[in-house]
Amino acid sequence: MIEIQDLHKHFGGFHAVDGVSLTIEQGSITGLIGPNGAGKTTLFNAIAGLHKPTNGKVLLGGEDITGLAPHQLFHKGVMRTFQIAHEFASMSCRENLMMVPSNQFGETLWNTWFGRRRIADQERALTAKADEVLEFLTISHLSDEKAGQVSGGQKKLLELGRTMMVDAKIVFLDEVGAGVNRTLLNTIADAIKRLNKERGYTFVVIEHDMDFIEKLCDPVICMAEGKVLAHGSLAEIKNNEHVIEAYLGTGLKNKEKNVVQ
Repeated sequence: MIEIQDLHKHFGGFHAVDGVSLTIEQGSITGLIGPNGAGKTTLFNAIAGLHKPTNGKVLLGGEDITGLAPHQLFHKGVMRTFQIAHEFASMSCRENLMMVPSNQFGETLWNTWFGRRRIADQERALTAKADEVLEFLTISHLSDEKAGQVSGGQKKLLELGRTMMVDAKIVFLDEVGAGVNRTLLNTIADAIKRLNKERGYTFVVIEHDMDFIEKLCDPVICMAEGKVLAHGSLAEIKNNEHVIEAYLGTGLKNKEKNVVQ
């Protein structure tokens, strides 16, 4: 679904993403791991339109989408979430979801004057869709709660719900487990698996929680210093000497010695 060809993102002399090439298969849940500063979030931002790549290409189903703005990618079904949830704090959880679809009838002055019935019909449909999403995510009891007052994990579920309001094709999840308790993290994992299996969503997940990665992701990609170090199953990644060196600062031969010390 996504093909990345020799992608670079430079900030002055700093090469945050340094020649990354990889493929995200349709229908997969791909994990993206690596030490802090590896370039994972910058790679996400370069794919999802927040940063224009310095060089290289991003293809979606063969179409060149390199450098497109987030709103353009939104219309192509490419969405991302953030480590810190971006909710409309003073609006209810239901209203947060209803805001997502674009080109709503009530957005034009003409329709507010002469298309009130059409607006009302669409609002009823959006309300029903939002309630279905909240039920799917097991947070229907929060429908009328202000989004700014729910827990961090519930906000992460709400962000996942936004992708369901427009039936996204591929979703980039940036540290969805950060600051989330284990119970809610399991709920988020179950929702991701269901969306993948039942609705065909493709996911790419940045996460430091290896239990979460192991439960969800195959394949797993490991980055360090802006480059791809390894690609494969989590078991293969864990036993890769280059990965061990990136995380521990030592080669596989010295691993046991350093752990003991």
